[in-house]
Amino acid sequence: MNKKSVRDVDLKGKRVLMRVDFNVPMQDGVVTDDTRIRAAAPTIKYVLEQKPRYVALMSHFGRPKEGPEPKYSLQQIAPAVSEALGVPVAFAADCIGPVAADAAAALPEGGVLLLENTRFHKGETKNDPEIAAQMAALGDVYVNDAFGSAHRAHASTEGVAHHLPAVAGFLMEKELDYLVNALEDPKRPFVAILGGAKVSDKIGVIDSLLGKCDRLLIGGGMANTFFKAQGVEMADSLVEDDALDTAKDILKKAGDKLVLPIDVVIADAFDAGANTQVCDAGADVPAGWRILDIGPDTVDFFTTHLVSAKTVVWNGPMGVFEMAPFAKGTIAIARVLAELDATTIIGGGDSAAAVEQAGLADEMTHISTGGGASLELLEGKALPGVVALQDK
Repeated sequence: MNKKSVRDVDLKGKRVLMRVDFNVPMQDGVVTDDTRIRAAAPTIKYVLEQKPRYVALMSHFGRPKEGPEPKYSLQQIAPAVSEALGVPVAFAADCIGPVAADAAAALPEGGVLLLENTRFHKGETKNDPEIAAQMAALGDVYVNDAFGSAHRAHASTEGVAHHLPAVAGFLMEKELDYLVNALEDPKRPFVAILGGAKVSDKIGVIDSLLGKCDRLLIGGGMANTFFKAQGVEMADSLVEDDALDTAKDILKKAGDKLVLPIDVVIADAFDAGANTQVCDAGADVPAGWRILDIGPDTVDFFTTHLVSAKTVVWNGPMGVFEMAPFAKGTIAIARVLAELDATTIIGGGDSAAAVEQAGLADEMTHISTGGGASLELLEGKALPGVVALQDK
C-alpha cells in the first residue's frame, strides 16, 4: 500500500480524529453484531498507546432523512464501543461545532470521544467543505479506518482529509493490501466467484475480472440473466431483461473463462416452504417456478475449478441464502473455500454474512468489511476516501 498508515505519523499529544465504520445492526437499542466495532479496535488501541491528547471517533449510522433522529443516534452504540476497547467512552451530541468542541476539551488526557452520527448534517453526504472544515477543527491528525465508506466522497471520508495530515488505520491498510494485491499480482490460478441478484450492478466488475482471473464462476440471480440470454425460458425467475444484450456480449467475449451453473434448484414459490426440485440449467423452467439456488452438480463442477486455485475472490451468494432450503449452494461453496490451500478473499456484504452464517469466517484469509467499497476496487475504480490519504 503506497498510502501512509497510522504508524507513519507522530501521535504523542495530538488530537486524533478518526473515521470508523460503526454502522452496525441493532435491535431494541442493543448492538446485535459488533464485528465492525471490533474490527476498528486494534487501530484505536494503537493510537491510545501513542499517548495522544484524545481520540475522537466519527461514523455514520443508518440513513437519517431529516436531520437528527433518535433511532439513528450513535449514543446507543457507546456502551458497545467502550466494551470493545476496555476504556470509558464519552459521547458528544454533535459531530461539529461548540457541542463537539466542548466535549473534546472536557476529555481527560488520552480520552476517547464518540461523536454523533455524521449524517445528522445533510452536508455530510454532499461533501460540504464547511462541514468538513468544522470536523477537521477537532483534530491535528486524521485517521481513516472506515474501508466500508471509502468509496463515498463524503465530508467525513474525503473532505476532512484536505484539512489535516490524513493516514490509513490498520483495517483500511489490511483491506487495501488484500484486495489490491489480489488484483494486481495474484498467485495463480486466480478464480473469481460472483453471485447476487443483478448483472447490471456488476458489469464493470465482470469486465475487470475477466481481464485478470483464470476462471470466473457465476451463480445467484445474475446467472439467470445469462441463461435467458442463451435462450432458456426462465418463467418466474429473477431476470434483468434490460441487461440481456449485455449478457450476450459478455458471454461472447468471455469464452470458456466464464463458467455458469450446470444444474439449479427451482421452487414453485418464493418461500422457504415451497415445493422444490433440481433440474438441468439448460432446461426451460416450468411456468410458475423460479430458480433460487445452484444445484449439487454445480457445486461439484465449481469445485473442480477451485481445488487448484491459489487465489479466490468471492462476492455475492449463490442463491437466496436467507432461506434455509436455498442456502445449500452458498454454504457448500463456503466449505470448499475453507478447505483450500489458497488466499481466499470474501468481498463483504452478503458473501461475508453467508460465510459467518456457515461458521467458516475463521477459515478464510480475509473477509472485507465493505461490500460496496470492495466491489468498486474489484472494478478497478479509485476510492475517494483512499485517494485523499497522504502518499508514503
